[in-house]
Amino acid sequence: MTAIVPFRLALLALSAALLAGCASKPANITLIPDATDQLSSRDGLFAQQTKWKRGKPGCQGECPTLEVDTLVFAGNPELTRLVDHALATMTGVDETQTPRHADIADFEEYYWQVAGPRDSVLLAAKLRYRSKYLTVIELDSWQYFTGAAHGIGATQFLNWDNARRGIIPLDQILVRDGRARFEAALRRAHARWLETVPDAQADPGTWNRIWPFQPSENYALTDRGIVIKYDTYQLAPYSHGQPELLIPYDELEGALRVDYLPIRAG
Repeated sequence: MTAIVPFRLALLALSAALLAGCASKPANITLIPDATDQLSSRDGLFAQQTKWKRGKPGCQGECPTLEVDTLVFAGNPELTRLVDHALATMTGVDETQTPRHADIADFEEYYWQVAGPRDSVLLAAKLRYRSKYLTVIELDSWQYFTGAAHGIGATQFLNWDNARRGIIPLDQILVRDGRARFEAALRRAHARWLETVPDAQADPGTWNRIWPFQPSENYALTDRGIVIKYDTYQLAPYSHGQPELLIPYDELEGALRVDYLPIRAG
């Protein structure tokens, strides 16, 4: 199982350091343009894809593999380094310790030393939403360990403020006392998702006992609303993958700061 919780706590600490001392945004500007698709075509940070797959050097027969599909941001080395570090941290080859890899190269060196013959790790980063003001990145890890019944996937979103050059933690987008309203909206999104799950509808009592609602701070800002994505086994059995919940912005008025709400025409 990956050590995702320490990773998320580390990102919150890092975001505070990155944002400290930055100038505030101009007033009355929304950071959510009225784009019409999930990935805005408006001006934003330019990203290049870097993709490769390797087997253990010198290995013959069944060999561990490492696959990377990540992003490089030209002119923004801080974000490039953050993505590289974050992906390396989303690894859990050794369950007895929290990963402390500085970057993917550091993890790769360690991985070849400890990986089993059929171990497989995939680390990926993709743009989830982009605008003049925001860059939202989805980080994914998938790991299979030799002898396991199946692989395990995990996801972490990074919401990046282009002007302030730092991560945007959930508390920054919420008004004072807005967390309770945010969680209530997330519960409603969870209830809507359950309506699409036949197993939950067939026996809701058993389902809710085994797979109860869980709050989450793994959020992504998009033009459609806030997306919350859960790791494997957090809300449902393995066969249901990684559930993704959407909270439309009209359900978040009174919870979000106005500069994180789209401007409505008229």
